[in-house]
Amino acid sequence: MDIIFSIIFGVIAALGVNTYIKHIQSKKLAQSQSVILLDKIKKVCKFITVEGDFAEIYHYEDVKERFLKLVSSRKKALVVIDAKAYVGFDLSKIDMDANPETKKVTLKHFPKPEVLSIETNLKYYDKKDGIFNKFQANDLTALHNEAKLHIRDKVPESGLFQIAKKEALESVLLIEGIVQTIGWKLDYSALEVGSEVVKELKN
Repeated sequence: MDIIFSIIFGVIAALGVNTYIKHIQSKKLAQSQSVILLDKIKKVCKFITVEGDFAEIYHYEDVKERFLKLVSSRKKALVVIDAKAYVGFDLSKIDMDANPETKKVTLKHFPKPEVLSIETNLKYYDKKDGIFNKFQANDLTALHNEAKLHIRDKVPESGLFQIAKKEALESVLLIEGIVQTIGWKLDYSALEVGSEVVKELKN
């Protein structure tokens, strides 16, 4: 009888140890998954949702003075800027937590839309050099950078940010898709990206 009890006790003990080991391994796997998952989401980084075309005329002028400011030399150009601005979300700026026990990723904060990149094509018209103030290669580089800043300043009034905010749902669904690939769930109940977006997510 004692032998039978010993066998039963041994089997139960072995099952208990085996269950505990599996629990620890499962917990380690879940913790590892959470780290990989958050890293994977942030590696997506910039997600473009809207693009806008711009055509602007930019007047460039530069004046240099010589001889105690008695003589000035002016260079100028009329620049036509054809540009494309890409607006979207930098996913590296999101605030989220992963719970390995519940296998849930909680999205706490979603970044505001921003200009992710600007592509410009410049055409020069009425380009005139001054007597001792001529266009150099570095002037054209500086002019190119000024053109980008000029377009960047035009983006807020173009309405692209408002359109991108409405498209935030696409970004959230992208994150949800990444989370679901390993059988986890995305909790966005605390998310603040505009009432319209949150309403669409809940529906």
